[in-house]
Amino acid sequence: MEFKFDSAQEFQLEAIAAACGLLEGQPLARSQLVAPKGASFQVIANRLDLDEGALLANLHKVQTEHGIKPDAKLETIETEIETVSGKRQARFGNFSVEMETGTGKTYVYLRTALDLFARYGLRKFIVVVPSIAVREGVLKTLRITEKHLKELYGNPPYRFSLYDSANLSQVRTFALSDGLEIMVMTIDAFARAENVIKAATDRLQGEKPIHLIQAVRPVLILDEPQNMESENRVAALAALDPLFALRYSATHRNPYNVIHRLTPFDAYRQGLVKRIEVASVIEEDNANLPFIRLEDIKIKSHKPVAVMAVHKLMAKGAIKETVLTIKHGDDLAEKTGRSDYQGFIVDEVNYGSGFVRFANNVELRKGAAVGTEKQAIFEAQIRYTIEEHFRKQARYRERGIKILSLFFVDKVDNFVSDNGTIRKLYIKAFNETKAKYPEWSAADPMKVQASYFASKTRKGGEVEYLDTSGKTKEDESAFDLIMSKKEQLLSFDEPVSFIFSHSALREGWDNPNVFQICTLREVGSETERRQQVGRGIRLPVDQSGDRVRDESVNVLTVVASESYERFVTGLQSEIEDAYGIEGVPPPPPNARKRAKIKLRKQYFLKPEFKQLWEKIKHKTQYAVTVDTAKLIADVVPELDKATIRKPRVTIAKAEMRVAAKEDMFEAIVQSGARTAIDLAGRYPLPNLVEVMEGLMENTSPPMRVSRRTLLETFRRTKIRQTALDNPHEFATVAVSIIKSKLSDQLVDGIKYEKIDEWYDQTLFEAEIETWKDYIVASKEIGGVGGTHLYDSVPFESETVEKAFIEALEKRKDVKLYIKLPNWFTVATPIGEYNPDWAIVMTNPENGADLLYLVRETKGTLDLSKLRPDEKRKILCGQSHFRGALGVDYKVVTDAAQLPSGGI
Repeated sequence: MEFKFDSAQEFQLEAIAAACGLLEGQPLARSQLVAPKGASFQVIANRLDLDEGALLANLHKVQTEHGIKPDAKLETIETEIETVSGKRQARFGNFSVEMETGTGKTYVYLRTALDLFARYGLRKFIVVVPSIAVREGVLKTLRITEKHLKELYGNPPYRFSLYDSANLSQVRTFALSDGLEIMVMTIDAFARAENVIKAATDRLQGEKPIHLIQAVRPVLILDEPQNMESENRVAALAALDPLFALRYSATHRNPYNVIHRLTPFDAYRQGLVKRIEVASVIEEDNANLPFIRLEDIKIKSHKPVAVMAVHKLMAKGAIKETVLTIKHGDDLAEKTGRSDYQGFIVDEVNYGSGFVRFANNVELRKGAAVGTEKQAIFEAQIRYTIEEHFRKQARYRERGIKILSLFFVDKVDNFVSDNGTIRKLYIKAFNETKAKYPEWSAADPMKVQASYFASKTRKGGEVEYLDTSGKTKEDESAFDLIMSKKEQLLSFDEPVSFIFSHSALREGWDNPNVFQICTLREVGSETERRQQVGRGIRLPVDQSGDRVRDESVNVLTVVASESYERFVTGLQSEIEDAYGIEGVPPPPPNARKRAKIKLRKQYFLKPEFKQLWEKIKHKTQYAVTVDTAKLIADVVPELDKATIRKPRVTIAKAEMRVAAKEDMFEAIVQSGARTAIDLAGRYPLPNLVEVMEGLMENTSPPMRVSRRTLLETFRRTKIRQTALDNPHEFATVAVSIIKSKLSDQLVDGIKYEKIDEWYDQTLFEAEIETWKDYIVASKEIGGVGGTHLYDSVPFESETVEKAFIEALEKRKDVKLYIKLPNWFTVATPIGEYNPDWAIVMTNPENGADLLYLVRETKGTLDLSKLRPDEKRKILCGQSHFRGALGVDYKVVTDAAQLPSGGI
């Protein structure tokens, strides 16, 4: 298997463009050996010529373009560091990219590094990771994308390495290389005073490795930076003296300056991740034990209080799970009205450590519970997960999709020990279930599983993560399979299909073919649900490495030891805490409430359907003509208005002072950088057309126009002098404008033509199964059957689509409507377009004739507020339906705009 990569995904290109936009106006830096003050060595370093004022202006522009409220200031980290020339202040900016797990953030930041190298000559990057799981994931991505990225960027001088304290010569190679260097380091490799990186060594002629790293002014790429927010780790990052830091995570703790945001809702709506379903395994009608679950600990009126779920005696004698707020001294027997809770008097509520202790010495940590049949719940969860795994594998084997299931266990010993509870339950459930599935009947449960449990150990000042049972070759093989050999794990030739972990795989690791996550442990933190779900929401791949984009397949089942409602509420509150109420996706559907949508086949005989289908069933082909003259005419005026900064030498004023604590000088900046020498025209003019052609093809997204077009654009512009002053900056700005105008023209000039092919109406007969929570029944009104082609209508949006369906069902002038299935698509230059609705209704002008409509529902009629590709697909839809098929097509926000409203 070889993974395939799509280099033209708009949401990834937007994230790359955001980071590159921060440095607009930065001249291309050429490689040059420099010797730091007081050093006996030379390095090839990164350089940033923009002052903080220019960076802030660029930040505001990027944030505005990406719909993010502009920040008032640059969020910098500033602290004193020790360098080869003594102690001084380090200060660097921090820019955050928020991307939902599973949407390719590692791929994005690797391409960002390559774009920054191509555009600005930045060449030294350090990817800092918090753990071995993240590290191995990054290294795996570097390996499997190397060929793809080199082809995409024209084979640049590009090398990656893993920092190893036993091989310090690689640090010198990193510092002296004039190509693009990406070094991967764990934060613990340089966060402690005793780390090898901070000690002088003969292997570097007496130099400290960290001094060489400081001298190159690396760009830091922080992967999962929420794990690097302690005072010690922030100081460790500053000690590398970075030029700036790019921070990538789905769950930032401190966002600093956010430059791009892809929320869970965005990813869910765009089909970039699997949908989520929840199978809840809970006790019901069991009040035989004093049940207590500690939900949360809060501060109220300056005192800690506990939020607990208990079984309370209700007025009519029923026992009901109820959430109470409890403080020190409260007696649960009194609060619940039940003597079963005798002795449960709150002795301590500890906010800092997150636990409650009772007078009977029972102690509960946040998320934990007592009074439950834990082993029975575990057994049911495991059994359900195994059976769901067997069912899905049988269903999708012919499509070449291997199914994986991931178990999060409560305690390591419960699985690694021969007598471990979860281990025994897994073997028992597997052996009892496999008899019903011939494919698995001969399988040994322990031969089709692998486990990874991590613990920290220190050796020579380093912190490593080791498999706790890593004394055998079998354990090492399991580690390699889970962490490094992703292709092998996804092959049908590899028997391992079930993976067990505790918390080592909580962040940084995921596998696209995880279809079940079984949570055999309590949720212990505010972000743990998102972290657990994140291990399995990436879209799956088949045996050829191709991404599967079938929504009926791409479903992640979470088997949780809590109610469906509680899981959903918790997951949504975690996302809401991170993004606000608008970032919350639709609630995950209940896995145990499926519904089949039935076709009203008799509707095929209706004349309304026959006429509608005859109008819309036809396929088309499109032709795109690039009007070169218009393209140049559109580009030149905007290029004429562009600001092309001259290359220059700048001076920043600083006051030299004696530090209060030590006998040393320190510099206090008094003013920002100003131009001292204008370097315009000092460099030989390159072949500008070749430079522009290279940028067109090797920056995101790759495009092509003729050399004659590029030359004519240069010839007509009024700012040709700026190309002489600063050729690369001119080429960069010009190419950016050309690409923007060309994208619009591809769609604006598209022409569709009906061809002798069409969709067969028998395609409607395919069975549709979906979640019951996301359908609206097409009901009988006044004795007349519902007007939808099927007896129910699926929807994705509560506020737009569901409301639209409900309104259509109430209208007597709507004779028939169809939520167009996923297979009904229109080809466009930017991907397949699936329109929303086909409608037959009475013409209000005469009450007799029928109108045959196709409508797209959106939350706005202002197309400029939609994502660029959404807008472009709508324009293609207009050309297909209106132009080629003669069908009335419009965008509407609600059913009140039918028949003639909308755009």
